[in-house]
Amino acid sequence: MGAAAVGLGLAALAHATNYTLWVNGRTGGGQLGNYADFTYWGPAGTAAGVNKKAVNWDGYNSISNQNYLVRNALDCYCTGSNWCYIGAHSAGNLQVGYTLAMYGGSSRTITNASPNSSGVCGASGAGTQTGWNIKWVDIAGGAAGGSELADAGSWALSEPLVSDLKTSTSRAMYDHNQTRGKIFYMFAGAKGTLYSGILPGQDDEAIAYHSSGGVSGSSGGSYCNASDWFCNDLTMGTAANEGGRAKWTNHNVQFRDNNEAYNHYTNGGWGGIVSRAVADMVANAQ
Repeated sequence: MGAAAVGLGLAALAHATNYTLWVNGRTGGGQLGNYADFTYWGPAGTAAGVNKKAVNWDGYNSISNQNYLVRNALDCYCTGSNWCYIGAHSAGNLQVGYTLAMYGGSSRTITNASPNSSGVCGASGAGTQTGWNIKWVDIAGGAAGGSELADAGSWALSEPLVSDLKTSTSRAMYDHNQTRGKIFYMFAGAKGTLYSGILPGQDDEAIAYHSSGGVSGSSGGSYCNASDWFCNDLTMGTAANEGGRAKWTNHNVQFRDNNEAYNHYTNGGWGGIVSRAVADMVANAQ
């Protein structure tokens, strides 16, 4: 290889960048298309992975209606020589899963990673690629299996998103086993008290273990910590759960809240079960 070619190769490597993208859940709060607005999560200065970006959607309308915002972010930061780590909370789990299952095999324009005011990046001139460059996904309090609170009408029924969050709807929305080979590391909280009569098994006050643990099937079940004698255990890793129900493909329980210490809510400070996913990002998203 000639000196000029070597120089070009080194220049390409120098421009390769890793990013950490955070996808919010219900209620939203951040400005759409503004990847520096962490209003949903907490202080923007909090360490939360390399070159962190906020992927803001409104947290109100349906997953399909708002999904273009997630695709815009992935096109911006996860194409060409750039790679991404993805973090998501609650209904952000549905957004990420839906994106990969429905669009992860599509042709994407390789962009310049320079978003305009709407959060859209221009073409770099390097052509296209299939899907996105994603290293792995961290999911905190994941709602891809839905919530019985949506089933019971505990949230405002006028929200289109609440219809998506019904357990049967969310589980049928896309092929949850189709992650394009990406591992979803699941962080499941269990400091649930207020809705314990509605949510089966352990829960974080909004999401039960069957969802936050990536348990497969067309409906939710009752799953608990190993110390609970009255329902089946949510197992660690990718192993089938006690009772035989498998997890979705490439879903790995990374953290199970054995001490019932983490609820669902960020509390304006990257808090609750999100704090466990943040710690993992800080340690491993380089």
